[in-house]
Amino acid sequence: MGLFNTILEKLGFGKKDDAPAAAAPAPTSAPVAAPAAPAPVAISEVDVVSKLEALAAANTQKLNWKVSIVNLMKLLGLDSSLDARKTLATELGCPQDKMGDSAKMNMWLHKTVLQKLAENGGNIPKELL
Repeated sequence: MGLFNTILEKLGFGKKDDAPAAAAPAPTSAPVAAPAAPAPVAISEVDVVSKLEALAAANTQKLNWKVSIVNLMKLLGLDSSLDARKTLATELGCPQDKMGDSAKMNMWLHKTVLQKLAENGGNIPKELL
């Protein structure tokens, strides 16, 4: 599993808490029509902002996830070391010219992570994208 998938999981993306449980078929001797396929379920929006704001409020450190990839990763309980950020940047396709400059890489990475969260159904404010 990639580091970005871990970020998605920590923020509650892809959880299917409301999926109906499958019922055991009742024994019968008459032919039974196949059950209708379930209707497609729309991807629900994940309230990323509320989750991160709650984590920031509960944290003893003053972490501003809106401007810092390091703070965002710390809020989620992830390794925010340079090596971890390089791994995430590589996973997300960071241009090689930014990989050699940690400040440029961090800015690219922060913006890209927020964009990817939005693409996956997260409610990221436009001013952060």
